[in-house]
Amino acid sequence: MTRNLDVKNLDVENPPVVTRHPSHPDAIDAKLEVWGRELPDLDLETEGIAERISRLHWYLHTTTEETLEAFDLSFGEWRLMGHLRYAGPPYQGKPGKLAGPLGISSGAMTNRLDNLERRGYVRRLPDPDDRRGVIVELTEAGQTLWAQTVEAQAQKENLVAEALTLSEKRQLNDLLRRLMNAFEEHHGPLRVKKHPADEG
Repeated sequence: MTRNLDVKNLDVENPPVVTRHPSHPDAIDAKLEVWGRELPDLDLETEGIAERISRLHWYLHTTTEETLEAFDLSFGEWRLMGHLRYAGPPYQGKPGKLAGPLGISSGAMTNRLDNLERRGYVRRLPDPDDRRGVIVELTEAGQTLWAQTVEAQAQKENLVAEALTLSEKRQLNDLLRRLMNAFEEHHGPLRVKKHPADEG
């Protein structure tokens, strides 16, 4: 059964963001000042970009965990529901094919499906192409819950909209896209690795 949570009343009562001038120092600048002194040959601009991306990832991951905790979902369960939703109507997938992109074992997938099915968010259906197989389907309750979590998290990510103008967001997206392309060209597509938090 879907939990009737009022998304508007979740932890979004944060004070308004004050947009600071770009030259205002942040926590990374203090670290770079030390590294600049200790390692004078270090490219501080590149280091600053890497450090800020890493720190922002931590903030986003932490707020996501807080959102999911409010809905009594683990990060792994949420990702599984997201993959089913991403597949489009009727929001179905085979456990084996879902496990690969999620980077989890078949045992972890079974546990995750058991937890979600017990709460009515997914259902297992017979696979018409495999008598021993099943197909996993995201239920209406699961679709509703997943949409609620995304909406709640989107409200927290409004910090981006408050800190940057539309043109700045487009410019930042373009720059990050170029970085993504450069890394993928050098390292290849990102390979999903198991994460302790993903085994729930």
